[in-house]
Amino acid sequence: MQTKQQVAAVIAAAGVGQRMQSATPKQYLEIAGKTVLEHSILAVTRDPRISAVIVVVAATDPYFSQLKLPQSIPIHRVTGGASRAESVAAGVQFAQQQGYRFVAVHDAARPCLARTELAAVIEQGLQHPAGAILALPVADTIKRAHADQTIDTTIPREGLWQALTPQVFATSILLDAWRIVGVTDPQLTDEASAVEALGLAPKLVLGRRTNIKITQPGDESMAAAFIQQLEKE
Repeated sequence: MQTKQQVAAVIAAAGVGQRMQSATPKQYLEIAGKTVLEHSILAVTRDPRISAVIVVVAATDPYFSQLKLPQSIPIHRVTGGASRAESVAAGVQFAQQQGYRFVAVHDAARPCLARTELAAVIEQGLQHPAGAILALPVADTIKRAHADQTIDTTIPREGLWQALTPQVFATSILLDAWRIVGVTDPQLTDEASAVEALGLAPKLVLGRRTNIKITQPGDESMAAAFIQQLEKE
């Protein structure tokens, strides 16, 4: 059995969220009585195998120090970099320095993570040699577009999955991947893509459609409803 001291949650919170069209970064918008980031931090603490949370923020972040954070678990602030991969790598490096063998990397803008999802992806991430990620089979018809937003072609959705977070990996695997592929490639939009570049195949763990990422205006209202639903479960 894995001990809880082996897993640290790394939350990527250094972005500015330009698509939200808000002066405040989306992770600091308030929904259901807390900021999005506070909800996300609380969500990853709901599994006993998570024994620390490492929040990666921008160097000039003025908001993090004002948050009301859980006192039941150590929470560390780490300064991020110019890209998501660079920021998450800083958090994972800190986790390894603290002695954590595994990390669960989560988006700050995913406040609706269910306890059951977290438990399932941690379980598989600790067991599978290439790690595991939460994901959803693609349900909608997918179109590839031309630059003028006309349809180029329809993409068969069989075998296509939408990546979610958390994504759980051994710290050594992630750091090896970034050493080989670097952290500046714009194609590295999640941690699994770096691991895939090593020729490894992480496990897909079925997530929930409520685990949305706040990206566009209006998403925060949907997230608030999901949070209320999860609190009743």
